[in-house]
Amino acid sequence: MTGSPEQDRHVDGPTAIRILIGAQLRQLREERGLTRAEAGETIRASESKLSRMELGRVGFKQRDVKDLLTLYGVRDEAEREALLARVREANAPSWWHPYSDVTPNWFQRYLGLEATAALIRTYEVAFVPGLLQTEEYARAVMSLSHSPGLRDEVERRVKLRLERQQVLTRPDPPRLWAVVGEAALRRPVGGRRVMRDQIEALISIVDKAPNVSLQVVPLAAGGYAVAGTPFTILRFPQASLPDVVYIEQLSGALYLDKREDVDYYFDAVNRLFVEAAPLRDTVRILERILHDLDQAPE
Repeated sequence: MTGSPEQDRHVDGPTAIRILIGAQLRQLREERGLTRAEAGETIRASESKLSRMELGRVGFKQRDVKDLLTLYGVRDEAEREALLARVREANAPSWWHPYSDVTPNWFQRYLGLEATAALIRTYEVAFVPGLLQTEEYARAVMSLSHSPGLRDEVERRVKLRLERQQVLTRPDPPRLWAVVGEAALRRPVGGRRVMRDQIEALISIVDKAPNVSLQVVPLAAGGYAVAGTPFTILRFPQASLPDVVYIEQLSGALYLDKREDVDYYFDAVNRLFVEAAPLRDTVRILERILHDLDQAPE
């Protein structure tokens, strides 16, 4: 079995832990020369369910994992217990569990992946990326899609977003590389004061956060790669975890991890890095937007 608990101790996202467990089970199955259908019979599961287990898309039962380890010839008690300990960790409540009533299932998977990522590359066309939003800006964004009568829900979603942002200031933060269309930075979400505070916050982050890089695609750029398709690519510190492309929709999200899909978006984001203004120009662009906000009529 590859990987040890000590090597992956910093994994703190249940979603990523499930992926690690699934990858280990898949490797053990393949080493025994068994098909998914053959392995599934042992735990009374269909081939498709076993596939979802190996991809980390469903939870694990201790009994099923024990039976699979026996089928795969894993007899060493220490080795078995190491994987079963991971199963218990994956089944523990996540930090966002208190917000589960305002967090759809399709987004909870993203929270787990984001918490474990080593590199987050994201492109936004309509709004400032969630990890970089101020509280007031986040509240204004949330209010756009919720009626005034759902104020408590909006506030809980804002609190969740602010807690998400702590990933950037933890002792081992991921690298965030964000590309934002200039139009998103000029759209006065929440009003001029809210937008001004947001732009000032971005300037401060660019100046002070070494793990955050922000590029702006100027309005003058005209057409450019994937202009209307926001997406995020997550990369993880564990070699056994594939990159994941996250594309959010109105009522759900796409998670792409096939090599050809990831490569397509990887090429797209690389083109965006080239088509956007250089990193050295980011503060100058943000300061120009601030100036224009101050000059705009009330």
